Amino acid sequence: MSSVPSGFSSNTCYRHPDRQSFVLCQRCGRTICGECQTPAAVGVICPECMKEQRASAPRTRPRILSRSSDRPVVTLGIIAVTALVFVLQLVTGGWVTRELLFAGAYVIPDYAAFNGFQPWRMLTTVFAHSTGFIFHVALNMYTLWIFGQALESLLGRGRFLALYLIAGFGGSLGVLALSDPLQPVVGASGAIFGLMGAFIVIQRRLGGNMTGLLVLVGINLVIGFIPGINVAWQAHLGGLVVGALAGLIFVSTRQIRRQGMQIGLLVALSAALLVVTALVAIAR
Repeated sequence: MSSVPSGFSSNTCYRHPDRQSFVLCQRCGRTICGECQTPAAVGVICPECMKEQRASAPRTRPRILSRSSDRPVVTLGIIAVTALVFVLQLVTGGWVTRELLFAGAYVIPDYAAFNGFQPWRMLTTVFAHSTGFIFHVALNMYTLWIFGQALESLLGRGRFLALYLIAGFGGSLGVLALSDPLQPVVGASGAIFGLMGAFIVIQRRLGGNMTGLLVLVGINLVIGFIPGINVAWQAHLGGLVVGALAGLIFVSTRQIRRQGMQIGLLVALSAALLVVTALVAIAR
């Protein structure tokens, strides 16, 4: 049985002396009425104790969509797979690169008749990089580590993986629609720009400061248009747009009661990307 501090009545609320109560704060033992009670793990606590408890609680990033572990398992897994593929690209003399790269010619009917219809390359290209420019894969994996940690903790592992793959497909769609069908591309840039797009949307909806991120995205987009730099700006643009759409779905359906709607919208987005891919391929 809790003791009652001296100076307090045992049957009236310490904040409202005209209200009778027999409920005590589990931390300080003061009598509190129904209006002053806050449910705790065991019993209830008073407003002052609640204020102290919140002040001493560790400050953590709000988890808006997930309750999974803070360890970025998917991010680390993608980095590990990409690094392994890069090593295989080096030791196989380009065979792995040729098997994973993407070009519009693999899905456009007139070209695919000679090259083979291989639409899965729109995703496999995300895990391959140019072996002649190690800075490419290093920068992509560093950027993935920065944004992956933040987004995986907010979205959860399954949603983050879905975002990465959908954005990567969006990057390949950008290449299909806007680049030479015979120009092969490799790299995770489309998927990573998708992470940036999703992060911008989520931060915007949560009221975060996006100035630095917008400058970073703008600089990277401009770099893609500089003559002499071998960067597929089409993948950057496609990934950014699709990633932003996926981010909008996630942040708009973060409530538990909307989880079914979230899955449905992600499926609809994926289906729409497939339809657009087919239409663009036929049109070209």
